[in-house]
Amino acid sequence: MRRPRIVIVGAGFAGYSAARKLSRLARGAADIVLLNPTDYFLYLPLLPEVATGVLEPRRISVSLPATLPGVRLVLGEATGIELDRKWVAYADPEGGSGELGYDRLVLAAGSVNKLLPIPGVAEHAHGFRGIPEALYLRDHVTRQIELADSADDPAQRQARCTFVVVGAGYTGTEVAAHGALFTDDLVERHPGLRDQPVRWLLLDLADRVLPDLDERLSTTASRVLRQRGVDVRTGTSVREATPDGVHLSDGTHVPTRTLVWCVGVRPDPLVADLGLATNHGRLVVDEYLTVPGHPDVYACGDAAAVPDLTRPGEITAMTAQHATRQGRLAARNIAASYNQGVRRTYRHHDLGFVVDLGGPQAAADPLGVPLGGPLAKAVTAGYHLLAMPGNRVRTAADWLLNAVLPRHTVQLGLVRAPAVPLDTATPELPRTP
Repeated sequence: MRRPRIVIVGAGFAGYSAARKLSRLARGAADIVLLNPTDYFLYLPLLPEVATGVLEPRRISVSLPATLPGVRLVLGEATGIELDRKWVAYADPEGGSGELGYDRLVLAAGSVNKLLPIPGVAEHAHGFRGIPEALYLRDHVTRQIELADSADDPAQRQARCTFVVVGAGYTGTEVAAHGALFTDDLVERHPGLRDQPVRWLLLDLADRVLPDLDERLSTTASRVLRQRGVDVRTGTSVREATPDGVHLSDGTHVPTRTLVWCVGVRPDPLVADLGLATNHGRLVVDEYLTVPGHPDVYACGDAAAVPDLTRPGEITAMTAQHATRQGRLAARNIAASYNQGVRRTYRHHDLGFVVDLGGPQAAADPLGVPLGGPLAKAVTAGYHLLAMPGNRVRTAADWLLNAVLPRHTVQLGLVRAPAVPLDTATPELPRTP
């Protein structure tokens, strides 16, 4: 008797969790196929530490073959889905193509950088969704400090020592907080820059940083950022980006060579190509995570508009907490469709959030209890180690070494600007210029 085939598209928090749960539930009774452009799961919350030299990239890259026994990995990017024929078309990393038939499909394609129609942004800004972008930013910031040290023109030195981050949400706040510490360490190694001010600007149209989180977390983060000299400008964004600076919505011009785009994310373009109903660009599903009219298709994570049963009329936020739990539920409900268990609806209350601000600082509210400083840092580190599906010891070892040894700061030159355009559906892969 042929084993049913379950195809999972994407190995982010939702797809990885679904694959891991299914492999345990199926016990070899199903052919589980995971389609993903890379052979690793990226623990995205620690990406700012890769960009600032605290962690090496492999620490937050968890091997899919090593941690998903019983799951067959197919390297490739989904290019189309034929729901009537029940197959997924994909392109492999070497330019080939293929098709995967399925009996059950889990769409967990995740999200990509959110673009806004602002002149010059697509050409001169860089996002922050994958390891190539993090490695590019680490090299780029290091290079700007080194070029500033050798520049004779004061205006050029100042422009190279000015770094603009757009978006004061979770990612942008962490990038600015870690980045300020990173450039402090870089400047210490360049005596010629010790009298040169290094500026970090954090911009957002909202009235505070971390606008989607508890105001107490926002207050803690704002205090730490300002203590580090970060210029936090709320109610402000970019009006135009140019090769030598940015024009802001308040009418000012900021000379800079660095524009980091962290304004948010949008569902993978694959969702729009399906021709199915969407909500805010996310695929409409019911409370069981199935697509209406297609009971063999499940969607979860950032790609899915999952009804939030704790807040009637709304959909769940695009967070790792929701994606992880939705992936597990999709696996359980697929097993139930084969008479193993009972279908369940998705219902989850947030357990709190953690924001790593670099050094001994963090902001956290586990179970609604607001924390700051070293205690919040300990909670944040513990949360990440528990949430990571692998590499825990190596990550903890890097943290300990970073606490007692100088930060390692060199340019590797592995990723150049053309390889990480802002407008890309695969930020996890560098583009070949």
